[in-house]
Amino acid sequence: MSAWSRLADHLDENSEGYGPLRGTLGAGRIGMIWLAANLVVTTLLTGTLFVPGVSWPTALALIVLGTLIGGAVLVLVGNMGTRTGLATMSLTKGSFGLRGSFLPVAANVVILMGWSWVQAMLAGVTVNFLVSQATGFSSPVLFSVLCQTLVVALAVFGHEGIARVEPWLAVVILGIMAWVFTVAFTSYPVADFAALPADPEAGWSSVAVLDVVIATAISWTVLSAEFNRLARRQSAGMVGSGTGYVLSTVAAMSLGATAIAYVVLDGGEAVGFDPTVLVAAFGAPLAVVVFLSVMATNTMVVYGMVSSVVNLAPSRRIRFLPTALVLGAVSILGSTRLGLLDQFTEFLVLIGSLFIPVFAVMLVDYYVVRRGAYTADILRGRGGRYWYRGGVNPAAVAVWAVGAATSLVLTYVLPSPVGATIPTFLVSAALYLVWALAAGRIVAGRPAQRHLSEAADGSEAADGAGGSGAAGRVGALGAAGRVGEPEENASAPR
Repeated sequence: MSAWSRLADHLDENSEGYGPLRGTLGAGRIGMIWLAANLVVTTLLTGTLFVPGVSWPTALALIVLGTLIGGAVLVLVGNMGTRTGLATMSLTKGSFGLRGSFLPVAANVVILMGWSWVQAMLAGVTVNFLVSQATGFSSPVLFSVLCQTLVVALAVFGHEGIARVEPWLAVVILGIMAWVFTVAFTSYPVADFAALPADPEAGWSSVAVLDVVIATAISWTVLSAEFNRLARRQSAGMVGSGTGYVLSTVAAMSLGATAIAYVVLDGGEAVGFDPTVLVAAFGAPLAVVVFLSVMATNTMVVYGMVSSVVNLAPSRRIRFLPTALVLGAVSILGSTRLGLLDQFTEFLVLIGSLFIPVFAVMLVDYYVVRRGAYTADILRGRGGRYWYRGGVNPAAVAVWAVGAATSLVLTYVLPSPVGATIPTFLVSAALYLVWALAAGRIVAGRPAQRHLSEAADGSEAADGAGGSGAAGRVGALGAAGRVGEPEENASAPR
């Protein structure tokens, strides 16, 4: 075999391809994964956007409130992963259909690609700032490309290592963050931070801050089942993810709001979402936080993007290595567009518009319509109870479109006094529930939820994906839906 074939086979064997995984981790380990994942520069810099648009105490209160609201969605979607063993985008097959799920998967790849660009740019700008100060050489585009190239290499060859060391990186990052808080509060008393006046001309309101904080949680929810399906029990997944996400988000965003308030108190200008402003104020240790957080988190973002594409089909038809190289090349090229950093708020609005309706539909479908149980039919390539009409559930797609439109209208056309995220979620959930009631889709009783790895045990390979190792496992999972006929005819649309 050629070196390419050996590498491709190795990556396919060791990647989390199609099918359910049985988790083994406890609450503490899940909590550390979430703590490490969200201690990232984008979350920190999001906090710098809020002050002095709103007062520092108001910003902190809204950060906590928005994190709790958005975190509830994240935990519930993650729990679906613990109960079934499936990744987030694979779970969309239950509500959107085996083929309809391709739509949220495509949206997820676009969003994750955007995240990879933004984080690479922030790392590149930060490294360029330090190099420019030391040598006079300046090329932020070059350093952004170099940072993202390293990220892609780590995603292909070292994602397992990054996953293992990420909690330890989180300890380092937390230590540096504590140092920044110490510098800020020993330089100026807390009363001075609280007394900073809000500046309405900065363009922020309490509602806008709340929307952005919730949208941040939504942006992480696209990976929540990926992480939480590693949990041994539901309680471990829910407690670990809830605690880890809330603590990391509140700490990182609050640090951003505090750091930019410190800059203002020190006579500087409040320039939000610019890491060089904070590095100039607090020195190289903060640059270390930026670089380490980007390397760790962006590696998992790129890996998650590749996994989303690989999971499209219930077999090894889409291979890991070529997918990783193509998406990696796009992510490297996109990291040269530094002007995108000025549109970060619009990017968060887009995430909310696209995925708040998706998660509303998923939660209603799984917990209410299906009574907390998906069957092995969700592992099939076609047919079964999740086939709907030609593999697509038109109702879920229609609710998604209406929900996305609602979010955009409430953001840009008719601003809502309670923001856009909460009304969008409620409208989307209500519409899908009304459809399910009208169509008689509510499952009677309380079916038992079997972990789908158990449903797949003993199945024969199907869809031409037989063989040994992971490839054979995937083939068996693809056949799992054929073990036992569903309640309705397997070929009949639902």
